[in-house]
Amino acid sequence: MAREFQRGHKAKISDLTPGTDLYVGVQIAAPGLTFDISCFGLDANEQLSDDRYFIFFNQPKSPEESVQLLGAQAGDTESFRVTLDRIPANIHKLSFTATIDGAGQMSQVGPGYIRIVAGGEEVVRYPFNGSEFTTERAVMLGDFYLKDVWRFAAIGQGFDGGLDALLKNFGGEVAEEQPSAQQPQAAPSFGPPAQATAPPSFGAPAAPQASQPAPSFGAPAAQAPAPANPQMHTAPTVAAPMPPQGTMPPPAPSPYGQPPQQPQFGQVPGQQPGQMPGQFPGQAQPPGAPAPYGQQAPYGQPQGMPPGAPQGVPQGAPQGGAGLQAALQPYRETATGQRWTPQNQQLMRVDLTMGGTPVLARQGSMVMYQGKVDFGHKGAGFAGRAVGNATGQEMQLMRCSGRGQVFLAEEGAHLHPIELQGDGICVSAENVLAFDESLQYEVRRIEGHGIPGGALFTMQFQGTGTVVVKTHGIPVVLPVTPTTFADCNAVVAWSSASQVILSSQVRLRRNAYPGHSGETINLQFRGAPGNFIVVQPYEV
Repeated sequence: MAREFQRGHKAKISDLTPGTDLYVGVQIAAPGLTFDISCFGLDANEQLSDDRYFIFFNQPKSPEESVQLLGAQAGDTESFRVTLDRIPANIHKLSFTATIDGAGQMSQVGPGYIRIVAGGEEVVRYPFNGSEFTTERAVMLGDFYLKDVWRFAAIGQGFDGGLDALLKNFGGEVAEEQPSAQQPQAAPSFGPPAQATAPPSFGAPAAPQASQPAPSFGAPAAQAPAPANPQMHTAPTVAAPMPPQGTMPPPAPSPYGQPPQQPQFGQVPGQQPGQMPGQFPGQAQPPGAPAPYGQQAPYGQPQGMPPGAPQGVPQGAPQGGAGLQAALQPYRETATGQRWTPQNQQLMRVDLTMGGTPVLARQGSMVMYQGKVDFGHKGAGFAGRAVGNATGQEMQLMRCSGRGQVFLAEEGAHLHPIELQGDGICVSAENVLAFDESLQYEVRRIEGHGIPGGALFTMQFQGTGTVVVKTHGIPVVLPVTPTTFADCNAVVAWSSASQVILSSQVRLRRNAYPGHSGETINLQFRGAPGNFIVVQPYEV
């Protein structure tokens, strides 16, 4: 039975189907409008570094044919064949898009969808309609993306501008083809390939094969006759990769290791050690970006200075230029196409357009926003009042909703986005900055006579979404062992499966001597292997 996704939903392909030879169908239509449906093969930096992986009407397949444009069939306006195990290692994302060819806007489209079919059976469908958009002329429908394994995400993000603007967004250049006396070679037909060269019949059931449990490639049975008038395209578009920025080549992609049992603090599942939050494996840090958490700059090099920069050059100024624009370039807004994007260690951007889910954040943490964003008071309820009465600082939340980007920060604290995918984490209430409203959360109380204020309040998060944690300084993540103790003021978070016990390790008679630690109450953590705690280098 097919699963129906909403905007922002994600899932592993292996959870949807064991097959890797997939059919992707897109249905989109509007009276009097013609659509270009394309697939962008992006690298680890989410850029079209190789224009051979821009699959569109004038280039219907990739070099190794891991992505092929099939044409209109089975009720779909356009369809693709995607063979995941043949995609080269330098391609980390396949973004399926639809753009209007000519005048019009996405608010005019009727009900449509993007779906995945395996072995002739539909396994997932993301429906959309024009009411979700306004004046956009393009939309990013869905992504196949690699995060330790291949996954699918329903995007549904509108984009101003047509195919040319979308191509530039992915790092390509648009150039008009020079006129030539020689007629251009005809593009392959939008119809299915001939039966002699096509894969087995899409609609016919495959013969049972005991040695092949994964479904073979097959398109769904036709639901409606193919449109009589195929889409016509006039001037073909030539895509070329953008020249690399700066002089430092990006590092080679790191090999993907085994995913941890629990999400590491400040690290998205599949993220490599030393990788900045929101940075994909193999993605180079932007010039002027600080060193990864816990890593110092090379000797003799100022913090945040790009490697290889000559001494005496002002920080933030690229080697190849000067002036105001060059000086501001390292600090420009960072957009990765993700919902949560760290701009630096102290500033976080959340794109409310992606996911369609409001965000709950600490009141007063907004420093700037763009677009149509509504801010409303979110009462913390009895639990919030209890936190306020005990600690003197009630946790007031604001609800951010609408379509736009909100920038969050608080007193220069270090911010760490933690993406939960069905798992859970406990965070000290003082260290929570913001989180997706889709997450389930509850306030827990740890009581003790030696704890300042009489209790330690924590928030336990569970479900699918992101929580942003703030720390004073660079934290450290430690595994939980039978002898793991932490000061209640320094502990930031821990895995929800860990058990917390109050412990008094300092004997009373030692307090009479000068030079004692003064820490009379500690928190002891217990749990199975794989549990962790996060401690910051700071206490009240």
